[in-house]
Amino acid sequence: MSARRVARVLIDSPLPQLDRLFDYDIPPELVDAAVPGVRVKVPLRSLGRVVDGYLVEVGEAADAERPLSALDVVVSPARVLPERLYRVARRVADRAAGSASDVLRLVIPRRMVRAEKAWAAAPAPAAPEVAPETLRWAQEVLGAYPGLTSALAAGERLAVDAPPRPLTLPDGTVIGAWAVLLCAAAVSTLAQGHSAVLVVPDHRDQEQLAAALAAHLPGDAVVRDDARRPAPARYAAYLRVLADAPCVVIGNRSAVYSPAARTGLVAIWNDGDPLLGEPLSPGVHARDAALVRQELEGGALLFAGHTRTTDVERLVAVGWVRDVPAVRRQSPRVVLSAPADGLAQARIPSQAFAAVREALTTGPVLVQVARPGYAPVVVCADCRRPARCVHCTGPLRVRSARRLPECSWCGRAATGWRCGHCEGSGLRLASAGSERTADELGRAFPNTRVIVADADHPVTQVEGRPALVVATRGAEPLADGGYRAVLLLDGDRMLLAEDLRIGEFCLRWWSDAAALVAPGAPVHLVGVTGPVARALATWTQPAYARSELAERAPLKMPPAVRVASLEGSPASVSQALETLRAEVPGLAPDAVIGPARQPGEDPPLDRALVRFEYAQGSVVCRSLRASVVADAVRGRRPRRGGPGRPTLRVRVDVPDPDL
Repeated sequence: MSARRVARVLIDSPLPQLDRLFDYDIPPELVDAAVPGVRVKVPLRSLGRVVDGYLVEVGEAADAERPLSALDVVVSPARVLPERLYRVARRVADRAAGSASDVLRLVIPRRMVRAEKAWAAAPAPAAPEVAPETLRWAQEVLGAYPGLTSALAAGERLAVDAPPRPLTLPDGTVIGAWAVLLCAAAVSTLAQGHSAVLVVPDHRDQEQLAAALAAHLPGDAVVRDDARRPAPARYAAYLRVLADAPCVVIGNRSAVYSPAARTGLVAIWNDGDPLLGEPLSPGVHARDAALVRQELEGGALLFAGHTRTTDVERLVAVGWVRDVPAVRRQSPRVVLSAPADGLAQARIPSQAFAAVREALTTGPVLVQVARPGYAPVVVCADCRRPARCVHCTGPLRVRSARRLPECSWCGRAATGWRCGHCEGSGLRLASAGSERTADELGRAFPNTRVIVADADHPVTQVEGRPALVVATRGAEPLADGGYRAVLLLDGDRMLLAEDLRIGEFCLRWWSDAAALVAPGAPVHLVGVTGPVARALATWTQPAYARSELAERAPLKMPPAVRVASLEGSPASVSQALETLRAEVPGLAPDAVIGPARQPGEDPPLDRALVRFEYAQGSVVCRSLRASVVADAVRGRRPRRGGPGRPTLRVRVDVPDPDL
């Protein structure tokens, strides 16, 4: 008698108690179609309906007499969940006390029938060929970092500081030198018959990377994995990645899971950008997912940036990632400028003002500001307290020079406004956004073209002729030939933000802007002193990351330790913490912070933080996940009448703990 064959299915559901493999009988008519990786529909008794899932594996039943439900249908013959992707998703979810289905939901696009039919009818893609001259070019670019080529081939974990300069391609497209570096690493990997996955924060970075790759590789060798693309195009690209032919995948944070064939390189650009942190459950940063994937699959892992995050620097310090310095250190010319006293140049010191005037005779000048708009902050003219809306208490702002202040929340004009503190009726503009700065500079530099670049006015590239480009942080356009000067304003305001990593953020914003300057041109940082300013002036960002890490270690702040947050009903949080202390005896006495009652929540909601060492990660996450499942099972039947009980929510690796 032959063994009983069963299909082990992962249910596509956000319910934590369903985060395991369920056994189903395979009907005779589905034996040939029920192969690992396909989409299926299965009955679920607890929900009383048919649900979607993925057939993970086909095996033998442990108990031949146990009655099992049967597969309902195989949705598609496409094997969209290869075994390598499931292993990564399972490990990432376990590390974050989350569900594997939540991870897969970020990776696998929804099915598009027409795109799938076109994929099934088309021949399998051929392996792309790398021309010998292209490979020589890539080796020459990588040669600027001694040992980088051999380290990539050996599958090491590496950190490099990208060259801080812009480059112009033969077709006139301006890109950062970092994109050329990642392109060369991908070309070298593809020449060895392996795929490369390049992960960048946003679409602007993707365009630069795509332009660099288009100059050296055929179009069919590059696959874009971008959630902004139309659903059929994204699904077609995902099906191409599943082929045996290697390719180069470029995309945003979810691309780090891309199941490309024989992946030999995963590269992450600018891992300190918050856009690489996944906001959806289980909230795993692309950097951490890449580390898990490299440990499981092998291949090289490359972290590149103009700055070094404390997370990567910690990995370098413990020997898990190797720092590869360049043969020749490159850095822009940074000048620390003190604020001026003059009224006309209140935000710009005379030295920086003169540098801008001189630079405008030859080309564009970049001025970076903290916030968009005209006047994002308005205060009472008498007591200097922030002005609030009399209707909803929202903050007031001014959109343009000729408009009344209005509420940022409800949009009502502040007519007849009076201060709730001193009864004053006058208002004062306390800040200057990108548009107000552009107006002021336009008056200071008459007959000069002024360009505003922010979220409302997106600009990706400017010409090499004279112009003042006023941009918010992260929205700076590239300039043909590089900017002839860069002026960094509002640095003191940026550093006042209440964030554990604000120093890292500011150094990254300023370094990325400084990397857009032409060779030898000045970069003026206005009104900032201290360690962050010195790190920018000396271009020693890794040293700053080391000092930050050393300061956080005795305080037990991330990334020196891992931090998990628990949020739920008071009883659920208390029970989870009690279970955690019982199952992790090595937990430090001060590991738990809280619980603290969250204001304005009905029913009551508590939040607590748990700090733990990296070596304790697996047992802590296992305990927290078990508590989430137990709480979800207890709360399946809500109480009659009144609000429902909040479920326990856990998030691991919180970057900035704040009760």
